[in-house]
Amino acid sequence: MPAARSAVVVGAGIGGLAVAGALARTGWRVTLLERSERLRGEPTALLLWPGGVRALHALGLGRGLAAIATAAPDRGLRRPDGQWLVSPRAEPAGADREPLLVHAEDLHDTLFAGLGDQLEIRTGVTVRGPATGDRPAVTDGRHTWTGDLVVAADGLDSVLRPRVARCSTVVSAGATAWRAVIPWYRAPRLPADLATDGHTYRPGYQFFSASLGDRGSAGASRRGGRYWRATVTGAPRPEPPATQLDLLRRWFDGWHAPIGELLAATEPDDLLQRELRVVRPAPSRYAAPVGDGALVLLGDAAHPLAEHLGQGACLALEDAATLVAGVREAVPGAPLRAAVAGYDAARRARVAEVLRRSRRLAATGPLARRPPAQARRRDRAAAAATDWQPPPG
Repeated sequence: MPAARSAVVVGAGIGGLAVAGALARTGWRVTLLERSERLRGEPTALLLWPGGVRALHALGLGRGLAAIATAAPDRGLRRPDGQWLVSPRAEPAGADREPLLVHAEDLHDTLFAGLGDQLEIRTGVTVRGPATGDRPAVTDGRHTWTGDLVVAADGLDSVLRPRVARCSTVVSAGATAWRAVIPWYRAPRLPADLATDGHTYRPGYQFFSASLGDRGSAGASRRGGRYWRATVTGAPRPEPPATQLDLLRRWFDGWHAPIGELLAATEPDDLLQRELRVVRPAPSRYAAPVGDGALVLLGDAAHPLAEHLGQGACLALEDAATLVAGVREAVPGAPLRAAVAGYDAARRARVAEVLRRSRRLAATGPLARRPPAQARRRDRAAAAATDWQPPPG
């Protein structure tokens, strides 16, 4: 067993929670720093592609997944008038090929439970950047936290990214997404023969909806309901949520059922708005050596994606599984630096493949103009999201 090693994880999102708990379970002394006053997930849902599911199992966190996740198979592709551009598959692709839908708060609870009691959690800490010295360290301007490894899981606006990728900056992707989960007690009752799930496209607009569990029971999710996501070309709206919701109802007026019904059942407090942004140029590396240790980028701090496949959370989980497998037995010095270099190479190759496959599938692309070609691209991008396997370890 390696001598005691220490890690500082900055950010308690999905990737930060996953890597902090896994490092602690493999013998690292971990300090988790979070800007918010308490740890909590977002009141929305997200897709977990098979790569992300495998990462959770590799991290020892997959046991309870069946209790909180709902299968989200391919439901085809439609125009706003309901005409099928690509019909749903007659046969499911299989459990190892289809994504799962999970409430983000349920996943957060699972990851939080996996933290255990072998790490220190500090909330209300706003990290300002890396600290100077011959060991990896971060500071909030008053206090400094030092470790053999610093993991920057602090999101798209990472304050630690410049230490690794100085030339990369955050820019708008030219679109904004809105998401909501309508709880079952408010969700509209829809005809049994109505195709309720799936994607609908028009140039500049996208709408996706899916069910979280089943009405009238706990279903597969402890927080069930109907989830929807709308993506529209343009900047985020400065108006209050009630006005934003009125705009969405106007923009999607006349689209096929149940889109109007879902928007009508949504309340302003359900709504989450997020501008889609990316990092340009993409970081040329995801890790930098510091003395005998390293500073590592993970999740959106390394590779934020604006594409519609919902790969952000999955790639963060893959990052965590890859990093933990690499540093499990590594001690500070050459072994740790070599392990981190391996993580850097593996993750840059993986993300480049996902980007190559999915860049042309940006949510605001003109899918309806060439649906067969775009459907083939979508299938190839989905394959890239599916085929990842965790490293041995």
